[in-house]
Amino acid sequence: MASTETTETAEAKDSSGLGGLEAGLDALETSTTGRTPFRKTFVDKILPPIVAIAVILVVWQGLISLKIVDDPTKLPSPADVGAEFKDAWLKGDLLGYIWTSVSRGLLGFLFALAIGTPLGLVVARVKFIRAAIGPILSGLQSLPSVAWVPAAVIWLGLSNSAMYAVILLGAVPSIANGLVSGIDQVPPLFLRAGRTMGATGLNGARHIVLPAALPGYLAGLKQGWAFSWRSLMAAEIIAVSPDLGVGLGALLENGRTNSSMAMVFEAIILILFVGIAIDLLIFSPLERRVLRSRGLLVKS
Repeated sequence: MASTETTETAEAKDSSGLGGLEAGLDALETSTTGRTPFRKTFVDKILPPIVAIAVILVVWQGLISLKIVDDPTKLPSPADVGAEFKDAWLKGDLLGYIWTSVSRGLLGFLFALAIGTPLGLVVARVKFIRAAIGPILSGLQSLPSVAWVPAAVIWLGLSNSAMYAVILLGAVPSIANGLVSGIDQVPPLFLRAGRTMGATGLNGARHIVLPAALPGYLAGLKQGWAFSWRSLMAAEIIAVSPDLGVGLGALLENGRTNSSMAMVFEAIILILFVGIAIDLLIFSPLERRVLRSRGLLVKS
């Protein structure tokens, strides 16, 4: 009897322990998937950049007001830069500057994505090709994008094709290397399990390799976009032509040519704004989604 009672007691404790564990897991899942209050989002994510921008503007204006820098040709005041923005907006040119560069950058990046993804997959999976062109891809990734601009202009002339060529040469190595790095980090167990279930060749790449390599691939995409954007700015600064329109790089060059530091600052701020906006609107949500799908993003 005592043995039976002891066994029943142990089973009751185990069941209650499992019930508590399940309740704890349910609570954890609820806490991680609940909607974050707007006040917390504002304090944690919106307020800090606003404060940072305010501090920069105060320091900037302080340098002017205290006569630490009293040459407007070297450091214009925030009001002068604001007037430059207002003038471009009233003329209807501001959105045109942004769209000219963003449309080129995104289209060039999509071309680079279409080329770099299969290239990285082949390099990662075929030993001979990896040994042959792997070091070349790494070397191209470290080559400054501006080095390709004179060659692209000579080959293709002052045209959009030259712009896209510079973007491709700057972004494709980063995207391919990012995918190679991601595939190298795929656990061999995943590959063996995929082969056991018949996922070989293209099916294995689609259903096993690429999903498992997604974090490294996404890092390569972010770096590839950074290279695309910097390559485009270098091309627009050097290859200036009325037929190409005025993008942000050309605006920056126009400011230098006209000795207008207000225009130079306008171009720099717009270039920075576009880079931040693309990251916040495209890459950050993708990164959060990938991390959340792997249980790596937990809300505090």
